[in-house]
Amino acid sequence: MKKVELDIMALSHSATNSNNYAVVLGEVDGSRKLPIVIGGFEAQAIAVAMEDMEPNRPLTHDLFMNALKIFEVAVQEVVINQLIDGIFHALLICEGNGGVYEIDSRTSDAIAMAVRFDCPIYTYEEILAEAGIVMEDEEASHPEPADDDTSAKKPSRRRSAPKTFETMSDDDLNKSLDAALEKEDYEKAAKIRDEINKRNG
Repeated sequence: MKKVELDIMALSHSATNSNNYAVVLGEVDGSRKLPIVIGGFEAQAIAVAMEDMEPNRPLTHDLFMNALKIFEVAVQEVVINQLIDGIFHALLICEGNGGVYEIDSRTSDAIAMAVRFDCPIYTYEEILAEAGIVMEDEEASHPEPADDDTSAKKPSRRRSAPKTFETMSDDDLNKSLDAALEKEDYEKAAKIRDEINKRNG
């Protein structure tokens, strides 16, 4: 089966369920998008890695990554390999100790690991043809998803900072960032980081 490479295009609240998030994967050399609904914890795990944040203590995905590295195993690629009854399934393709290993994974966890290992994400043409959608710019900000392992819609990776952050001084922003990280409020920390990055050009 032909593999198609995907990029993470966006991450945001799900439009259909406020307790869930949507991650949108985009075809690297095409216009199709694969939206997937994921849980809040998994969204946080992906966002923390995408924003290069350093939690005070390792998150579960960081722990797994550190364990793999200690045993000299690296995730080489992630493959979203099945779509069964509306649920996506994925594999971590790992290499180490002279062998190549396939580890079954929820799609959200696999994406979180792909970000940490900076490895490519693939799916098969058949899956993209069945579940992929082409989004117009306006539709993309409010896509229709399925589940962690189902299909979803397009959010945007860079969040716009609330007015309160825009009016804060640089010093106050940095203090708020430290406080958010201390409380492990990574969603707030990501918004503060966006405002800091915007000011720094």
